[in-house]
Amino acid sequence: MMGGNMNKMMKQVQKMQQEMVKLQEELGNRTVESTAGGGVVKVVANGKNEIISVEIKPEAVDPEDVEMLQDLIQAAVNEALKKAQDMVSQEMSRLTGGIKIPGLI
Repeated sequence: MMGGNMNKMMKQVQKMQQEMVKLQEELGNRTVESTAGGGVVKVVANGKNEIISVEIKPEAVDPEDVEMLQDLIQAAVNEALKKAQDMVSQEMSRLTGGIKIPGLI
């Protein structure tokens, strides 16, 4: 009897692993966007925590205040990466039924 339950559980685990691989591929194609400075800096990231694009409007470029532009870029990148991580965590949680699996979420 226990062997049958173990086989069933192993099949469920294998199915979940396949679904996770598929989800990770899909999340790599999904993007999130973040802006800073009222929209003068825009950063787009994907579900693999990769920065896809950075847009800087000309009015954000002030040769006298490069530090401000650096701060805006940093803020937009950090927020985009946080949104990407939140998106991945939410989708993985949905897949695992809210169970935290170390190393996956």
